[in-house]
Amino acid sequence: MALRLILHSNNPFSTLQLSRASLSFRTISSSSRCPRLPFSPPSEAPPSPKKLPFTVSVHGKTWQDPYHWMSNTQDPDLLDHLNRESTYADAFMADTLNLRSSLSSEMRSRIPPTISTPPERWGPWLYYQYIPEGKEYPVLCRRRETERTGWLKAFVPFTIPRSTREEILLDWNEIAEKYGYVHVGTCRVSPDHNYLAYTLDISGGERFMLQVKDLRSGFVDPKLGVEGVVSLAWVQDGSSLFYTLVFCRKLGNNHVNDLPVFTESDPSFCVDITSTKDGKFITVYVINAAKPMDGLQRICKRASGVQYFVEHHYGLFYILTNAPMPEGKWYGEDYYLVRCRVEDIESDKWQNTIVPGKDMSICDMDIFNGHLVLLLSKRGLPALCSLNLPIQNDCKHQIDIEDLKPWYFPLPSNACSAVPGSNHDFLKTVYRVVLSSPVMPDVIVDYDMSRHTYSIVHQEEVNGVSAGQSCIPNFGSHEDIHEPHNVRTNSGSQTWKDFSHVYCCQREEVISHDGVKVPLTIVYSRESWKKGQSPGILQGYGAYGEVLDKSWCSDRLSLLDRGWVVAFADVRGGGGGVDSSWHKSGSGLNKHNSIYDFVSCANYLVNEGYVHRDQLGAIGWSAGCLLLGAAMNMYPDLFRASILKVPFLDICNTLLDPSLPLTILDYEEFGNPQIKSHFDSIFTYSPYDNIPQGKCFSSVLVTAALNDSRVGVWEGAKWVAKVRDSTCSNCSRAVIMKTNMIGGHFGEGGHYGQCDETAYDYAFLMKAFGFLNN
Repeated sequence: MALRLILHSNNPFSTLQLSRASLSFRTISSSSRCPRLPFSPPSEAPPSPKKLPFTVSVHGKTWQDPYHWMSNTQDPDLLDHLNRESTYADAFMADTLNLRSSLSSEMRSRIPPTISTPPERWGPWLYYQYIPEGKEYPVLCRRRETERTGWLKAFVPFTIPRSTREEILLDWNEIAEKYGYVHVGTCRVSPDHNYLAYTLDISGGERFMLQVKDLRSGFVDPKLGVEGVVSLAWVQDGSSLFYTLVFCRKLGNNHVNDLPVFTESDPSFCVDITSTKDGKFITVYVINAAKPMDGLQRICKRASGVQYFVEHHYGLFYILTNAPMPEGKWYGEDYYLVRCRVEDIESDKWQNTIVPGKDMSICDMDIFNGHLVLLLSKRGLPALCSLNLPIQNDCKHQIDIEDLKPWYFPLPSNACSAVPGSNHDFLKTVYRVVLSSPVMPDVIVDYDMSRHTYSIVHQEEVNGVSAGQSCIPNFGSHEDIHEPHNVRTNSGSQTWKDFSHVYCCQREEVISHDGVKVPLTIVYSRESWKKGQSPGILQGYGAYGEVLDKSWCSDRLSLLDRGWVVAFADVRGGGGGVDSSWHKSGSGLNKHNSIYDFVSCANYLVNEGYVHRDQLGAIGWSAGCLLLGAAMNMYPDLFRASILKVPFLDICNTLLDPSLPLTILDYEEFGNPQIKSHFDSIFTYSPYDNIPQGKCFSSVLVTAALNDSRVGVWEGAKWVAKVRDSTCSNCSRAVIMKTNMIGGHFGEGGHYGQCDETAYDYAFLMKAFGFLNN
């Protein structure tokens, strides 16, 4: 499935906190309508791009698209226009320079000189990453475990000065300094610890180049580079590497000999490759990792929308799938777990089925020598449990997870996200997880599945905020999940901390247009927020079944401490619902539900007094801009200001062009406009095709990237030009566009660069709301 999703892949660590700050601001009158602007726009006129005749005809409907020429990124006029738009944006934001500097400084002040991840033991090595002082990007390192003994090993590299025995495997900073941009997609150390294979993008276009580094010599052989690699997997002895599109490369030879293994000819399917946890199988279909050239075994006949995730445990495959089950076996639509013998992998008669309990869904799994870990969702909240292996139940009939006596991991009571660590070692009994919430800095927890204990490995430090209070562990926050016996920490003094006494984080259920309850997470400062008077922003995504990211973000304090409300709407089409129907009910022909859910959440914030009626803003990323763009068209007065980042706005024209990288894959998510019923639905909400005529429009900041291969830079440029053509000529002068000329969909900055970008966004909102510092 294609994801038009922002992933902060260039910033693998969350920043820590140091201080709070505030700026004085002035409010604007709610009666200020037209002109709506609480400021004077630049004296110069906004850019006016050329128009060329272009007619679009689909299913008997014909219309003009004079900005179609912008989709040709080789047109020199496009580059000139994007530069003029950025110049206009700079002029518009000129009076925010001091504010941006102050915001960026306070965000940077929360970042410690160096940031390190706790080491993870794999074989004889301790692997970890750190960001050197003054640098933007991480460095991947390792040490021999035998160099440290006793309790000190758990704290490398936090308490021990680095020595020459530390091996630097990969330095993102060196790559960025050489090329001006760095994005490492996949990074895998070979099972024998002799090689590092990684994929590298140096332009932002996500045309990843495979790189293989010999860790014994430090040599990266340029002859081994291959373009267009998405994923990779090592064979069991580390002598060969599989990569997609699927080839096998034997290492250590003087010549490159890539043997083709599998080629996908159907553009509606993606090819991914990985290895089972024990390293014995590689999964495209299934490849024996000890005999990689013996051919593929098919798991099951593939079908659109059906997925299989495979793990192996002593002759048994554990398969997580959403394949339809025979009638009478299970009436759910979500993922369930199948167990079968290796020799039965191609059988259509799998009988051994494990299903989730009531109101619960299985999101992912991991496997160890003695345990199976399940990542669960219960009414949109995370839960994790482990099952002892081997499973003694013969599984001749469908069984519920509860029948296998799972151990549910104790979680902080307010945890909104649970992200697994790398968990490389199949033989370990400890499972590492990163837990987070809008009011709880990331905490890394190790769960010992054999002893039923947990230990806090590390939690982000936060200075400048009143000391955090201890969280109360829960066991999923679900009334039908029972507290396990003898749960304890490995150290009685260890507790996870949050700041819920300073910042309130509450989860509400908003009634949408059709009576469905939509989860809405609302965050604000207990001290600074004022009922009915505070400004606020609403965030949404609503696509691909992805749960909206609500993890800790230190930069967000710069809004919360100024009295702003930050809200997250888990609308249909994304994740966060009871089961997979939440995604299906907001995708394809049901996409309108996502938009109406978002509007309902916006109205709830205003009607319940969380946000002042005339001071609500919104922000969307990528496919999330469909929500925001459509809502702005339907209700131009709903938002005072909006930010559209790498926005997917020209959906109809994009999905009518199958030559674009993600178009065919996106038919499953949004529909195929070549089908009339799909076209009719898409055209009614397409943000670019439904801009209201002559209406006042909110202030809008559009950010895009020239090399974006997921969402074309022209989508934002066309939309901005058409908004200026169609809406109030005064208001539309506050619609600006800033283009990153060297990066891609994921931006370009490291952790300091992201402070500057966020400061720019926040300053735009404050200016649009009339909150500039006097």
